Amino acid sequence: MSRYTGPKNRIARKFGCNIFGKAKNPLLHKPNPPGVHGSKKKKKSDYGMQLEEKQKLRTVYGMLTQKKLLNTYKTALQHKGNTAHNFLQLLECRLDNIVYRLKFAPSIFAATQLINHGHILVDGKKVDIKSFTVKPGMKISMKEKTKKMKIIIESVENKAKDVPEYLMLDEDKYSGTLSSMPEYDQIPLPLVINIPLVCEFLAHTN
Repeated sequence: MSRYTGPKNRIARKFGCNIFGKAKNPLLHKPNPPGVHGSKKKKKSDYGMQLEEKQKLRTVYGMLTQKKLLNTYKTALQHKGNTAHNFLQLLECRLDNIVYRLKFAPSIFAATQLINHGHILVDGKKVDIKSFTVKPGMKISMKEKTKKMKIIIESVENKAKDVPEYLMLDEDKYSGTLSSMPEYDQIPLPLVINIPLVCEFLAHTN
């Protein structure tokens, strides 16, 4: 299993956005991109633009590997409708992301840890696969002992973070439901990402 363990603040500075939702803004003291004096903007090639958009997307969804992105893209191709929209929907409905969106964890990395350690239940059954696809109507909850963890309580009670409209959260029961498939323009990405460009990049990767 691949898990990113590198410096997250460096990535946040690279894209000029507090991507991982850290309480202490990583851009507060070092607003410039990584480097001696910060990187200078240069005109990018088409490939360079596609690559940057792909890097932003994989970062937002917990530093996904190239293989995971490509497999998700291939699945999106099999669905009817707009491939870019299907692709983003599939990423948004990953279990680790849904756990994070429901505020059960302060970051998508913390959500991954909860899933890996068997704390998360889907329709009452333990699921320890972070890439599991949550479907409309499925109920996401956690074990009783997990509800008492300080990090969980503080995260759920965090009023600074909103739960997307396609999710229903029951704070008292520490459970939530995906009420409908997220619409493309409902998904709260922390920075602007050109999803069609990512699809173009992946289409030429295979």
